[in-house]
Amino acid sequence: MTRRACLMAAVLVLAGCAAKAPPQPASALQLPSGWRAQGGGGALSATGAHVEQLWWQAFGDPVLSDLVGEALARNGDLRVARARVQEYRARLAQADANRAPNLAFDGSPTRTRTLAYNGKPYVTNVFQAELQASYEIDVWGRLASLNDAADESYRAEQASLDAAALSIAASVATAYLNLRGLDAQLALTQSTLQLREQSRELARKQFEVGYSSRLEWLQAQSEYHAAAEQVPQLQRQIFEQENALAVLVGGNPGAIARGLPLAELVAPGVPAGLPSELLRRRPDIARAEHNLAAANASLAATRDQLLPSFKLTAVGGGQATTLTDFLHAPTALWRLTALAAGPLFDGGRVQAQTDTAGAQRDQLAYTYENVVRNAFAETENSLGAIYRLRQQAVENDARRATAADTLRIAHNRYRNGYASYLEELDAQRTLYSADVGLLQLKTRILVASVDLYRAMGGGWLAKTQ
Repeated sequence: MTRRACLMAAVLVLAGCAAKAPPQPASALQLPSGWRAQGGGGALSATGAHVEQLWWQAFGDPVLSDLVGEALARNGDLRVARARVQEYRARLAQADANRAPNLAFDGSPTRTRTLAYNGKPYVTNVFQAELQASYEIDVWGRLASLNDAADESYRAEQASLDAAALSIAASVATAYLNLRGLDAQLALTQSTLQLREQSRELARKQFEVGYSSRLEWLQAQSEYHAAAEQVPQLQRQIFEQENALAVLVGGNPGAIARGLPLAELVAPGVPAGLPSELLRRRPDIARAEHNLAAANASLAATRDQLLPSFKLTAVGGGQATTLTDFLHAPTALWRLTALAAGPLFDGGRVQAQTDTAGAQRDQLAYTYENVVRNAFAETENSLGAIYRLRQQAVENDARRATAADTLRIAHNRYRNGYASYLEELDAQRTLYSADVGLLQLKTRILVASVDLYRAMGGGWLAKTQ
């Protein structure tokens, strides 16, 4: 009992030699109970909903799905992220191997010519082979802490890969939807150009028969060229958007296939009552969590550097002066060593390293809180954008209906000679502006849905009964 008590006391004394690690700061993070922004329709489980990984398929465009699939397979940034995951997997294997025994083999046949005591040279042969085994006893858990740190770092890199994949998928979807929006604007402008051509021809005839002035004819020509000017501008934007999307997918700049037109693309519905727990699916939050856990494990390993280490070494082999004796009856040799080693004085180096690791851990704790807050903000902004953009679209529809009716009346009045061309011109401009606004709002609602998918770390599915 006395020996056990002394041994326990010695262990406690040695454990007290570890550096002092600063405590982790208290979290100031407060999770909201709900969302400020309003959503629409649908029901969702209060304990969380299944996240649809292939969320881009919710838009119902097979070309969009193909583009995202190609990007996830070929994008250069994702290939770099996958290589980093392989690197950290190898680091984890290395850290795990440090906890296992080490076996080594050493064979050294030696032939030596030297002088005897009488000054005459002679030759000797020595054949020797050894098998060495060593093992560090992880009394204080330092090696386990290093292994935990490597494991958490590996998981953080996996989360980084997921974050990169989510970002690439969202970027491809956004670029494609913007491309379809530009296509729709180009088609609208080309259709408007045909109408302006008809108006210009009517103004010319009215001028030639004396029903209108040259000023109105010139104004009609000016409006025609203004519409014609928009065509190459939109074609340039489409050309650049196609090149950017092609590179994002992992190919060379080039043309992009088209799927559903903008008018047939429908934004997925937003279910009501999205719980804050969905934000835990964001890969950047998972990455911040794993980085913080890795920092805590590294801090524990750094703190324990002042504690002594215990190693066992065993060496066994055989030796002989002739090859025949070595192969048949060598002299057996062995050695067993128990080593205890530890620092006596380091000038505060380990404590300073521990304080540094603690400060780094605190930085990652604050970073985690910032990442979570940013996730809440992005989700709120995306929900709010969808809600407000849909409200704006309702008003735009009313404005466009009024503008179309105004243009019809103004055109009839001008053709019958009851009004000047300026009335029709103003009505044309108003309707064209409303039509462009309608297409832009439709595109922005679709893109806002992509942003919400990105903010939620994936997708969602309504709760099934």
